Amino acid sequence: MTDAATENPSGTAPVTWIVTDGRLGMINQCRGLAAALGVQAAEKVIALARPWKWVPPAITPARLSVLAASGDPLAPPWPDLLIATGRKSVAPALAVRRASGGQTFCVQIQNPDIALEKFDLVIAPGHDRLVGANVFSTLGSLHGVTSTVLDDARTRFANDLAAPPRPLIAVLLGGNNAVYHLDAAHAARLADDLATLANAQGCGLAITASPRTPPEAVDVIKQGLATELTNGSALFWDGADANPYLGYLAHADAILVTGDSVNMVSEAAATGKPVHIIELAGGSDKFSRFHTVMAQAGITRPFAGKVEQWSYKVPSDTAQAAAEIRRRMSQAGA
Repeated sequence: MTDAATENPSGTAPVTWIVTDGRLGMINQCRGLAAALGVQAAEKVIALARPWKWVPPAITPARLSVLAASGDPLAPPWPDLLIATGRKSVAPALAVRRASGGQTFCVQIQNPDIALEKFDLVIAPGHDRLVGANVFSTLGSLHGVTSTVLDDARTRFANDLAAPPRPLIAVLLGGNNAVYHLDAAHAARLADDLATLANAQGCGLAITASPRTPPEAVDVIKQGLATELTNGSALFWDGADANPYLGYLAHADAILVTGDSVNMVSEAAATGKPVHIIELAGGSDKFSRFHTVMAQAGITRPFAGKVEQWSYKVPSDTAQAAAEIRRRMSQAGA
């Protein structure tokens, strides 16, 4: 159901576009925000033409001519609301705002790396340290993990997750990015710790990797847990069936997640369950700020080989961001 404050002057839900470069982590943030707004959004996966796909947003012109034919076209009628994220979406989003004569309310998720006042609203986590009259800061990243979504996943994956013993520990593996690296040594230590949880503490394990998880790290972890994977005390999603990620979150009694992914940590925190952070090699000041804030909020603790129990107030970043959009669009008469 659409909130009345999100409706346009005609009393109907605003025509909404999601604009990204197609990366799932980006799309999921936009989808989560659209769902919180109660709107059905058309998803536009765009690509930039040469040379614009190689240059920063600050020097990419806000013109539709920067788009490559390989991506979805952006053409009128223009939307009432545009939600975009990712470096490649910045110039096209502003081009739509310009082409609409400012009638499209333009929301950019994450730091656009250009003058913030070009957008109607910028939604970014606090660790990005953005300040401005049109900036809405969140604790973590936006997502679509809600109690309703988790309830549905709990039902859908009940049979798949019936075998492992309880307590069930979900293990969310990220991997390599610009500042973190999951090497074989870290993978081996993690496998040892997980085997101890299964054998010495009687925990069940539900493990899933991401596209950024190095294949060699996956192999090391699977080899270290060969016995547990054989006797059914551990599961490792291999991509063959429906992605059980949400099912793991729903059924887990506690969650271990590698520290390279703000998205996965934020989604894990939406469950209200204990979230332990698996440290990887590397890091950055920005990631350190994020993990410090999450720990200070009582949401996460480092993983040191054992699982603890605690509670915390579940963050409501996505719902609060949606409320801010409603408020601003209402004020603007959009």
